[in-house]
Amino acid sequence: MATSASPFTLPFRWYTDDEVLRSERSLIFARSWQYGGRAAQVAEPGSFLATDAGGVPVLVTRDEAGTLRAFLNVCRHRGAVLVDGCGTRRTIQCHYHAWTYDLDGSLRRAPRSEREEGFDHSEWPLLPASADTWGPFLFVNPDPDAPPLAEHLGELPEILARDIDVDTLAFHSRVEFGADANWKVVVENFLECYHCATAHPAFSAEVDVHPDRYVLEAHPTFAAQFCRAKATGDRGQFLLLYPNTGINVFPGPPNLSIGPIVPHGTLRTKRYLDYFFAPDVDDGWLREFFAFDDQVGREDTALVESVQRGMNAGVLDRGRLLLASEPLLAAFQAWVAERKIDNPPE
Repeated sequence: MATSASPFTLPFRWYTDDEVLRSERSLIFARSWQYGGRAAQVAEPGSFLATDAGGVPVLVTRDEAGTLRAFLNVCRHRGAVLVDGCGTRRTIQCHYHAWTYDLDGSLRRAPRSEREEGFDHSEWPLLPASADTWGPFLFVNPDPDAPPLAEHLGELPEILARDIDVDTLAFHSRVEFGADANWKVVVENFLECYHCATAHPAFSAEVDVHPDRYVLEAHPTFAAQFCRAKATGDRGQFLLLYPNTGINVFPGPPNLSIGPIVPHGTLRTKRYLDYFFAPDVDDGWLREFFAFDDQVGREDTALVESVQRGMNAGVLDRGRLLLASEPLLAAFQAWVAERKIDNPPE
């Protein structure tokens, strides 16, 4: 079992075994705060947003009284996912048999339930979850008794504020992508720049990736990387809020992207990033930025898919970390191991 001081990786079986992912869904994703979208999407009474928390469907609503609420996005009748997308509506109706819920989660109507002896609508509300906001960002947790989001964020907002004021940013667009790799492989690639000089020539030409100046910090609930642009000295940050929310601030004009790293099966990861910029950022700079970001993303996809192919071969039990260059990997793997994924409770 990996610990924060161990030079050894998690067992490679943890990246290829469907049973491990099932344990992670119940022991990690069903109990963790994760980025769910933009706070503006559920700002007005009557608004709703269907999102995902590591494979757990979550529905966020703003009820008529203005209260932010969250539920598991699963009908209490036969388990259908209730709704997709976002918008405004007065009720939530299942598309399967028209069970209808109010925005506070209570069951309003179940067709033909009057034929059932002893059927009590009050006993079948949507199961509650948790939702909260930080600046323009919405976070969800499938656990209705989750500790406050602020507790999980810890010092992250203050650290981010050294370089950017999130409340001054405007949403620009969402980019969706993915990789044929386990979600942990994708996270671990995000957590180190040991590979940057080899695999990201354009990034390394712009950003100082020398190990004495590319700074890594492990915190109890997140990992932080700090860098500077070679030409200007502008700072950048790359943060991972455990277990799977990535936050990127590149050196240069005010910019931020944020999004989850979501398992879509054991060997596939889906991602999206919501991009925010200062309102006055130049259009030409934006075009260059997105081209640069896309190039780095494509390079990372090739890397993580190569790692996954190697793990799938089954010829190695685990790997050996270099702790001076990969301390954030060791910290993340220790955090995962502490959830006792390989020995889930009965």
